[in-house]
Amino acid sequence: MTTNDLQARRLRALRAWNTFVERGDGAASLVRPEILKSWRRSQPRVSRDVAEAPLDDESEARAFWEGSPLQRAVSNVEDELRRTAEDGDLVLAVTDQQTRILWTYGGRVMRRRAETVNFVPAARWDDESVGTNALDLANRLQRPAMVFSAEHYAPIVHNWVCWAAPVHDPVTGAQLGVVDLSTTWDRTHPIGLATARVLARLIETAMPVSAAHPMLSDGLGPTGLQLRLLGNAEATLDGSRLLLNRRQTEILAILALHPDGLSLDRLHALVYGDQAVTLSTLKAEVSHLRAALGGQLASRPYRLTLPVATDIDDVLDALQRGDAGAAIASYGGDLLPGTESPALIELGEYVAVAMREALIANPEPSAVVRYIELAPYDTEVIEVCLAALGDRPHPAKPLLKGRLAVAGS
Repeated sequence: MTTNDLQARRLRALRAWNTFVERGDGAASLVRPEILKSWRRSQPRVSRDVAEAPLDDESEARAFWEGSPLQRAVSNVEDELRRTAEDGDLVLAVTDQQTRILWTYGGRVMRRRAETVNFVPAARWDDESVGTNALDLANRLQRPAMVFSAEHYAPIVHNWVCWAAPVHDPVTGAQLGVVDLSTTWDRTHPIGLATARVLARLIETAMPVSAAHPMLSDGLGPTGLQLRLLGNAEATLDGSRLLLNRRQTEILAILALHPDGLSLDRLHALVYGDQAVTLSTLKAEVSHLRAALGGQLASRPYRLTLPVATDIDDVLDALQRGDAGAAIASYGGDLLPGTESPALIELGEYVAVAMREALIANPEPSAVVRYIELAPYDTEVIEVCLAALGDRPHPAKPLLKGRLAVAGS
């Protein structure tokens, strides 16, 4: 593409942008549909006078990055990424799933340009924060994207061209973020988008599967996060036990039970209720959890980004099927006994009542025997079971009668 071609393309982009700013949908025929949709998202939220991208908490972004699968992968291929940036006078960036930048490296000229608009770690580059850009489109559309000159909504990057491609977990296929290449519009090259794709694949193949998913590398043992919350709490990641304090376990439990994610304020309310605990304290606990999970805990909203299984789900699923035996096999007792989390107290009461009512409705003797080991003084369940057995002989009868006598004495 010649300089004249690029100048003409830039003028067309500027005319389309001015038309949109002045007349809104008058630009519908002048730009790609994904650009127009992003402009519409950006317009009510981003001032055209925006001077730089907003910054998230830098220490939290750093904690998310350090030790994460993405960080380990980038470290493994950092020499190649840096060489690409220097050779093309590009600035490279890697983001999380919320389009928050976690890592950048730039050639001499582009590095300075990037810093002036906060194209730096901890900066938010979703289109609702800083307007239309390739990082957001690649993340949102889950495919490679290019944004040229005034296709960017914010004039601060009208002199840029950006190419971005999603980066995926090579084992689960989950999208972890994007890699972006940016330079000035006059350096636009037809292979820009292909280069973004190549760098995304390079990062994916450099991800240490054995480190991020230790039990997946040899096909042994359970995978993902396994949470036992009923009775004695335990959390394991890919078969290895996590060493967590009580509060971290509570936070993990609440996040596991809200897969769509929670805002910081909502998470605080569910964990602490009206206790006088600061948001900073919660952030610190979340940072510890994120490190323990290998970075697989996103923010904005806070949510787990790995497969999760809990004994609560096992119990409730079995009860929904009407299988009290399977439910009691997974039921270990009260949910995190002694917890002060209002959300977990409420859920624990619900599970306990549901388990008890299922046994009263269908007092299968072996399930009742297991239950009274956990709730030895629940005489009503024992009486209902004995009444259902009537005069029929059953090996559980002596044990049930003995437990009833002890509970009533």
